[in-house]
Amino acid sequence: MSANLQSTNAWISEEDYLAGELTSEIKHEYIDGYVYAMAGASRNHERIAGNIYREFGNHLKNKPCEPFSSDLKIKAGSRFFYPDVMVVCDEQSRHDYYTDSPVIVVEVLSKASRRVDETTKRIAYQSIPSLKEYVLIEQDFVDVEVCRRSEGWVSNHYFMGDSVRFDAIGLTLTVEEIYARVDNDEVRSYIQEQQAQQ
Repeated sequence: MSANLQSTNAWISEEDYLAGELTSEIKHEYIDGYVYAMAGASRNHERIAGNIYREFGNHLKNKPCEPFSSDLKIKAGSRFFYPDVMVVCDEQSRHDYYTDSPVIVVEVLSKASRRVDETTKRIAYQSIPSLKEYVLIEQDFVDVEVCRRSEGWVSNHYFMGDSVRFDAIGLTLTVEEIYARVDNDEVRSYIQEQQAQQ
């Protein structure tokens, strides 16, 4: 999901924001007292997020860690976000509608969301003590960016033909698995090349 960076209201408290989200027909993110409406997502966006969520879920079945999709919020300081996918492990303080202790956060990028995902959210997420990996995935071309706390948050990029390791949950996925069913120029070209080699 991407944030529409036009604030919908004047400053409100965290309590009023959380209460409002329970009855709102659309989702909003909350940044330092102001709420921002969330825009809809494309098919490719949903395919990527769905692939990641499904692969994480299958891998984590009967394990203490649990994946969540974009309907559960993350609290990072004075901010609340709806990440596309996240994983939470052994949570101490359980809240019904948000978590403050993810180990992995995944955002699928769009033209509308890229600036916020790469700046505001990156800084907020990386300030969460439990977070081990922040993942940014392009939908219009092939690029999986993984930033790991253990590596000082440097960016590692993965492309078609590569495998991506998610150290926090002990899972490795191919980029092809992440982009399954996605329809963009790079995916189509890669599939054609693979078919030509058979």
